[in-house]
Amino acid sequence: MNIREKIERNERLSLIKEASFSESSLGRDRDEEPDEVRTYYMIDRDRILHSKSFRRLKHKTQVYIKTSGDHYRTRLTHTLEVSQIAKTIGKGIGLNEDLIEAIALGHDIGHVAFAHNGEEVLNELLPGGFHHNENSVRVLKYIENNGKGLNLTQEVLDGILKHSGFSPGGEKAITLEGQIVKYSDKIAYVNHDIDDSMRAGILQYDDLPEDILEILGKTHGERIDTLVKDCIYTTLDNVEKGIKEVSLSKPIEDALYSLRAFMFKKVYLGSTLKAERDKAKFVLYQVYYYFFNHAEEMPSIYREIVEREGIERGVADYIAGMSDDYCLVLFNNIYVPKFVIY
Repeated sequence: MNIREKIERNERLSLIKEASFSESSLGRDRDEEPDEVRTYYMIDRDRILHSKSFRRLKHKTQVYIKTSGDHYRTRLTHTLEVSQIAKTIGKGIGLNEDLIEAIALGHDIGHVAFAHNGEEVLNELLPGGFHHNENSVRVLKYIENNGKGLNLTQEVLDGILKHSGFSPGGEKAITLEGQIVKYSDKIAYVNHDIDDSMRAGILQYDDLPEDILEILGKTHGERIDTLVKDCIYTTLDNVEKGIKEVSLSKPIEDALYSLRAFMFKKVYLGSTLKAERDKAKFVLYQVYYYFFNHAEEMPSIYREIVEREGIERGVADYIAGMSDDYCLVLFNNIYVPKFVIY
């Protein structure tokens, strides 16, 4: 028995029967020889962690564009917070932490520069629309590894595809592990965006809805603690009743939804950030249109996509992969006049 087989045996001994067991994975698009040390999901986690797209998340905006402070979240730190919250919930329930971590680390890998502003621009410009969850799967299947993709398991790709959206009635991941990441994403961003908004002076503590704080908690830590524990106990209760579903209790879920709605009104779509959102969109439009008319200047992988799938898709893939900094550098190089000394 090799190390991987011992890990798989330990999964059978320690996880609940509703968990996703590595040895029972639905597999990959392309078959591979099993590793002697790592399970399928451990390999997937490592492939995502070591990908170029994952590294670029450190320079992609979460909410606040080009902040000078060191403590504002980026898309990377958001991803790490989601991963940690999800693993805590998963451990409490008795689920596969390696699968949870792989899904969590890859869930936002297809996000565009400048937060959801970039997603809105590409959704308008790309025929058929653009959604970051679908693009995350596209990046991992067709763009990473020089166009060969990372050949991830079906469970990981499914969890990434179905992590987005808040409605409890929305499409659910086929695994409990994937469903956990969907909830953990909301738990993380609603709370850390409050923290960042207060740091930026856009929100004051007294602005927060008192009735929601009474339910979820007065502080950042208290709210996450409430949500994590409620998710664990509610899901365990579901499983005990024969319901394979991750959920929050109704009062807690309603409070989280109300807090999220408050953040959309006051912060995400509020007037304070409108000027910066408009600037970001302007930059993205101009860079998109430039490469739409100069596709020959894009890297070869994106020129090949243009040949196979059309100019809109190729340019959108190139834009979607850019970090904030890289997009701004390109914009400056293309449109800003340079001083020439004779």
